[in-house]
Amino acid sequence: MQDELHQFDRNNVWHLVPRPPDRTIIGTRWVFRNKLDEHGITTRNKARLVVQGYNQEEGIDYDETFAPVARMEAIRILIAFASHMEFILFQMDVKSAFWNGLLKEEVYVKQPPRFECHEHPEYVFKLDNILG
Repeated sequence: MQDELHQFDRNNVWHLVPRPPDRTIIGTRWVFRNKLDEHGITTRNKARLVVQGYNQEEGIDYDETFAPVARMEAIRILIAFASHMEFILFQMDVKSAFWNGLLKEEVYVKQPPRFECHEHPEYVFKLDNILG
């Protein structure tokens, strides 16, 4: 959990501000996953901070989160095509891909559960427009 929050700090994803009275504040929660090896033994514990900006129905994506993974064949085809067409390819960490988006409006989220600022527990995080 601490590593996830340090990533946000290092990349200037947000900053703490007083809660604006006229804005909707999006909740946050932690999602935990255990990475297993081929024998089913836990090799790594992962924690992701996610916003609660979605509607859920029990039984439909209720307890699950998904991360897209490219197949090696698709990557090889992409590299071959880019080479043939003389395209320039750039690589980025998928974990941090959302940090490279442009925000069209001000977005405020609650402080992460169990990691609230002791000096300002009523403050919220304003997401920064990194590229803008």
